[in-house]
Amino acid sequence: MTRRATLGCLLVLGVVAVACGGDDAGPTTTGAAVVAPTTTVPTPGPTTVPPSSGTAAPASTSPAPSTAAPTPAPTTGAPQAPAMTGIEPAVTLTEIGSFASPTDLAWRAGDDAVYVVEQRGTVRRVAGGEATTVLDISDLTVAEGERGLLGLAFSPSGDLAYVDYTDRDGDTTISEHPVAGDGTFGTGDNARTLLMVDQPYANHNGGDLSFGPDGLLYIGMGDGGSGGDPERRATNPAELLGKLLRIDPTPSGVLPYTVPPDNPFVGVADAAPEVWASGLRNPWRFSFDRVTGDLWIADVGESAVEEIDVAPASDGVDAGKGESFGWSALEGNGPYNDDVSIEDPVPPFTTYTHDVGCSISGGARPRGGPVPDLVGWYVYGDLCAGTVWALEVLGTGDALTPGRQVDLGELPAITAVVEGQQGEIYALSGQGSVVRLDPAG
Repeated sequence: MTRRATLGCLLVLGVVAVACGGDDAGPTTTGAAVVAPTTTVPTPGPTTVPPSSGTAAPASTSPAPSTAAPTPAPTTGAPQAPAMTGIEPAVTLTEIGSFASPTDLAWRAGDDAVYVVEQRGTVRRVAGGEATTVLDISDLTVAEGERGLLGLAFSPSGDLAYVDYTDRDGDTTISEHPVAGDGTFGTGDNARTLLMVDQPYANHNGGDLSFGPDGLLYIGMGDGGSGGDPERRATNPAELLGKLLRIDPTPSGVLPYTVPPDNPFVGVADAAPEVWASGLRNPWRFSFDRVTGDLWIADVGESAVEEIDVAPASDGVDAGKGESFGWSALEGNGPYNDDVSIEDPVPPFTTYTHDVGCSISGGARPRGGPVPDLVGWYVYGDLCAGTVWALEVLGTGDALTPGRQVDLGELPAITAVVEGQQGEIYALSGQGSVVRLDPAG
């Protein structure tokens, strides 16, 4: 069973707007109570600041390419296709806590705690039944609509954290924070800004970031907002908007980061060297398959279609390199802007229309965890549909195709679906709940 979402994102009140289609700005966020697994903590009331148009911030510094290729991360084993048992996965949604408009989860090496990202500008470390605030940058951001603290990734060693947030002018900022032994993040003079990107409108800010199988940092950038990509930024190679970026966060001389020398647009005239892939409307959440290295992107649609994209890896790396995912020549598989032409775009893995949902909120393909029947499926949700889905993935490599789809459970206002360290899957509700998918019964 699927829920119809004909009223659209603007009627989903009190939650983060996950880049809803075709709107100039998303709904205002209201704060939810922050509740540790065993403790209730009061939080500020609803956000009342209206969306702002934003002002210009420093653009990309476009550092020169590094001179040495990065060391690839260790491989995790040979590709494995899901077992064709005919059994449909079934789960129980187990709440691990309730938080203030959670947008993301992350884990760091050597630490069993869950780090919960709250849109208002805080990160909470959950361990041993207690939730502790380890980062508070609420003075640097405003949580409204699609703005606020949106994403978190730890370096492979776990000693550095990278966050993606919109500043008080609404512009994207990627910052680096040292992480102490107790999980506390350094701030102020102990933090470092890597990248700032001007956001011309209030919506489509992307917000996800992740270290890939190659040990480099990937950053999802929306097309800049409004509706229909009015300035055609997603296909402009000189723009960082509407792209997936790839950088080495290691400084390059006086520059804040290094451009990997094998990025596809290094040395290309009038192209930003940070760009890894293009043609994205709002890649709200993306993930890498821990076994194959394939890249999965949940790209939020415009007015009619939501899409899931996949780019197969080559020997575990390079998924999506130099590819275009079609926006804004296409929305899903259909034409959109007839003045935009893209040569050989990557077609969606699958799509669904707005009579099912309004804003895809990401997913992951588990390769282990507590639900064996879920291994190899793609698990995702939608802000308006309020259903956690599992989509069967058939085949391998370039021959991946969608199979059955199963409803796993109901959760209102889903803002993200994330894979944990051991392959377990979590779903987040903008109304506060973070749930883990456990075996049914």
